[in-house]
Amino acid sequence: MDAFEELQHRIVACERCPELRAYCARIASEKKRAHRDDDYWGRPVPAFGDPAARALLVGLAPGAHGSNRTGRMFTGDASGVWLYRALHRAGYASQAEQRDRADGMRLRGALVSAALRCAPPGNAPTPSQLRNCFPYLQREIELLPELRVVVGLGAIGTRAAENALVAAGFAFARRHAFGHGAESVAHGARGSVVLLSSYHPSRQNTNTGVLTEPMLDAVFARARELSRGPSDP
Repeated sequence: MDAFEELQHRIVACERCPELRAYCARIASEKKRAHRDDDYWGRPVPAFGDPAARALLVGLAPGAHGSNRTGRMFTGDASGVWLYRALHRAGYASQAEQRDRADGMRLRGALVSAALRCAPPGNAPTPSQLRNCFPYLQREIELLPELRVVVGLGAIGTRAAENALVAAGFAFARRHAFGHGAESVAHGARGSVVLLSSYHPSRQNTNTGVLTEPMLDAVFARARELSRGPSDP
């Protein structure tokens, strides 16, 4: 087992926030009527994608009946529908449709992670919960030697990504000013990484037009440009 795989096993077994473990287990037991026949994951959700990624996506947290049900980041809810369609259009995902861990989805050159690995009540993590989870994101960054761009999905995901980059040895000239499409460059011993922020593909944003598909496509087209390797077309 390599270091990246070992880290993901540690994440799944994490019990740093007993209240979140109890909440996720309760949701997995009670279930939602639409998913009453599903076998809920009900545990911390590991990162998903390419362990050799040049692009890292950092969201907020698993959804109670999305990733907490399926066990895969951004899978099983409306946010995932938007995200994976955009990743497919950008050439990162093998398919546009996502359903569960057995749907055949593969990512090339991208890794999807989050600021918090357990679904929080009301989708609102506390500062202490985010602090408890923070070392996992930092370590993922340290284990991505070819990392070139980090896409923060939403303000909390973006701030967690920025702080994790700094903890991993990168330095920004100034704090990243969150905004859709905003960019900041961080420099480290192994090169530069661009932090690129996006509005989160939540129902609240997509149903109101705050975030549109062309807006999300523009962010991932830019991420693709920034993360393109020497052998990429």
